[in-house]
Amino acid sequence: MTKFVRRLQKVGSSILVSLPIEWVEANKLEKSDEVELETATNSISITPTGNSRPPKEVIIEYPVSKQENISADVTGAYLLGYDIIKIKGRSSISVEDRERIRGLMRRLVGMEIVDEDATNVNVQFLLDATTLSPDKILKRMSSIALALFRDTVNSLTSDDRTVLQTIPSRDDEIDRQYFLLVRLIRSAMVDKRLAAAFNLGNIDILDYRLAANLMETAGDTIVELANSITDLSNSKSESKRLHVLAIEIEDIHEKAITSFIENNRLLAIEAITLFRNYQKKISDIRSSLEPKKQGSLQFLDLVYTLEKLARCWSDIADLVKPVYT
Repeated sequence: MTKFVRRLQKVGSSILVSLPIEWVEANKLEKSDEVELETATNSISITPTGNSRPPKEVIIEYPVSKQENISADVTGAYLLGYDIIKIKGRSSISVEDRERIRGLMRRLVGMEIVDEDATNVNVQFLLDATTLSPDKILKRMSSIALALFRDTVNSLTSDDRTVLQTIPSRDDEIDRQYFLLVRLIRSAMVDKRLAAAFNLGNIDILDYRLAANLMETAGDTIVELANSITDLSNSKSESKRLHVLAIEIEDIHEKAITSFIENNRLLAIEAITLFRNYQKKISDIRSSLEPKKQGSLQFLDLVYTLEKLARCWSDIADLVKPVYT
């Protein structure tokens, strides 16, 4: 974001200020075109009307520096809200890097290759950001995470644990939604019209960023949980005990996500209280285990993972602000 300083001028009974010519030209404005003014207590924003926001475009020179890689550069541009990413090569783009770019298109929601030749690849974000919704994306992440969690913990009481092999690939969808949500809220930070369309203030945008990160961490923790259960050698009685302990987290999850999206402080307090009670239960279990017994160590490792997961969801509830009068 570029800052300019202008001096106010009085013409007749009006106070005037000139617009930076760079901004006028970038938005293709001319004399008599209209702009929209939005005022706040200590700020004012000016937005062109009649014309849609020009697409943000970035050029990535190829080959990239040794300290970088093409995947990181394209992903970074996506998360920064660029609509058009042009990869321009001084030489032919390698088959390996071309495949990496194609792989990224499967991970980055809305991004497609629109043009390519031996030395260039152009990709573009084809979704209209105003038709998206941060709360719906977070709900989508929540729904996927809850399904992963249920399948994972249900395997504790099942003789067939092959479903655990699907958990890492299914977690990839949480990552795809996470990248989309981060892109969306970053765009809202610099585009006041987009923020207004989502009805998000600066604090709300920050909270969504934190909630998205916690949800993505929860997905990774479920993968960790699935891997631990795959290697579990506990007795059936201990597995059932773990299952009972695990399913209690569902209530924390559902109350936490609902309280955040609906900004329901009372429901958030319920989720936080459930987590604190869960911590006490886990503390009692730890005290009852024999620390040197191999089965107990595996059990304890799973208990720690469950607590980590419950904390992710409780921390989302903790983002819900108290209501002040």
